[in-house]
This record gives sequence, C-alpha cells and structure tokens, in this order.
Amino acid sequence: MSHRLAIETMWDEHLRVATTMRALAPDVDRVVDMIAKAMAAGGGLLVCGNGGSAADAQHIVAELTGRFFRDRKPLRALALHANTSSLTAIGNDYGYDKVFAREVGAHGREGDVLMALSTSGNSENVLQAIDAARDKGMTVIGLTGADGGKMRALCDLCLCVPSRSTPRIQECHILIGHTICELLEQILC
Repeated sequence: MSHRLAIETMWDEHLRVATTMRALAPDVDRVVDMIAKAMAAGGGLLVCGNGGSAADAQHIVAELTGRFFRDRKPLRALALHANTSSLTAIGNDYGYDKVFAREVGAHGREGDVLMALSTSGNSENVLQAIDAARDKGMTVIGLTGADGGKMRALCDLCLCVPSRSTPRIQECHILIGHTICELLEQILC
C-alpha cells in the first residue's frame, strides 16, 4: 500500500504555507533586532510553549546556548519548561496555568525578551507568562498561527503563521526560529 499521494499532499500544503511566509520577513527582521539589542545590553531570551511548541522552544534555546553554525560564546537563553521538577511543583502547587508565569517571575528581568509559542495563541499558561513578562518590563514576541488568538494583542510583535494546521504552523515556527538563531549568531558573535 503506497502513501505517496498522502505524503505529496502534506508536502504540498507545507510548501503552500512556507511560501506565504515571505510576508513575515519584515517582522522577523524586527524580532531579530529586538533580541539582538536585548542580548547586547546583557539581557536574555526566555522561551515557552506547550507540547510541540515546547519542543520548538527547547530547540531554539539549544541553538543559542550551544551553537548554530560556528563555535562562539553562548547566548543567554532559557526554555521555561525544561526543569521538570519546577514545572511539576508549580503545576501541583499553583495549577498548570501558572507554570510559565512563575518561571518568568523567577528568571525574567527588565530588558529580557519572552518568546511565547502557541499555535492557537490562546494557551492560558502562555498568556499568563506574557502578563508576568509585562510586569517585569520585558519585551514579548509571539509565534502563533492564523489570526494570533488572544496573544496577538498582548505581544510587542506577534508572528502569525498563515495556517490553522498545527503541524504546518510548527514547521514554520522552527523555520522562523532557525532564521532568528542564524542571524543572532552573525550579529552578536
């Protein structure tokens, strides 16, 4: 049994969404400048998301704290879900909606940047992280899909992938993440 038609259909959908991403290039450029300025001034990047978005958040952080293309100094970045003891303690004691907000409260500083990933733009724990970042005087960048959900109005800049398909949105989020990492490496190192 061949799955070739299904494979080609998925890939065609990916290519269609990826092609529309060119419209986001000016905003991605602004995001790179925002993060670069924050890092040049001693700030860092905190990143959060759930499920596949958590994996993307951790992937982006790994590229910045390790290396992307070349050996260089590590850049200050933290995936807020990566400490499972903190995540589960906060979830148990305060509720899952607070897991990222408490981490922002602990690690965020004025001048830092929060990058919040949510394909719907409506994840309550991500929305609360944005509120906590605002309270700290942080810049907030959102990566969402379609219309950006509730996040769109709460972010300094929200990159909305023009799709309602979670897999296609996440594929484009990692493309955006890689683009940001590559440019930050060129600018800061």
